[in-house]
Amino acid sequence: MKIETKRLILRELEETDFERMFLMDSDPEVMKYLGKPVTSVEESKEAIRMIRKQYVKNGVGRLAVIEKESGLMIGWSGLKLLKQPVNGYVNTLDLGYRFIPEFWGKGYAMETAIASLDYGFNELEADTIYAYADSENTGSDYILTKLGFENTGEFEDAGVKCFWYELKREKFLTNDYNTTGRKKR
Repeated sequence: MKIETKRLILRELEETDFERMFLMDSDPEVMKYLGKPVTSVEESKEAIRMIRKQYVKNGVGRLAVIEKESGLMIGWSGLKLLKQPVNGYVNTLDLGYRFIPEFWGKGYAMETAIASLDYGFNELEADTIYAYADSENTGSDYILTKLGFENTGEFEDAGVKCFWYELKREKFLTNDYNTTGRKKR
């Protein structure tokens, strides 16, 4: 699976991505709302192995984000099939993204999220795509609401207060964004 935007390529994570994955997931700022930073490269390798299994088992999973200009993996983004209940939901598509800090503030989360949503609604024919984030993560709240997600409530996940977001196909298909992440003129 491969998705291309103006500035980025989203492709399946490969075992060789472990160093960039470790760089991202060992950073306390990246993990501020996600749990403890990883402490070994082996943890990153295992995370990649798990995601690769999801591609086969579920037909979908988070994708490596490659910046075209540099050729570097700068994070991951995409859809994941929730197989375990989250906020009472199971077997639903969840949008997520994570980036190495030096690539924050460039619009990459928005760009990859729009491309992932486009894939989910148009290729996978989802009726609704969900997302959730720590209630204190104002950056994710900003991006998700700008994308058209509706905050439908709060729940607790592993002792952390989270917001639950939903985006319906009709709302996404009628918003004014294209797959570059920029507003249509």
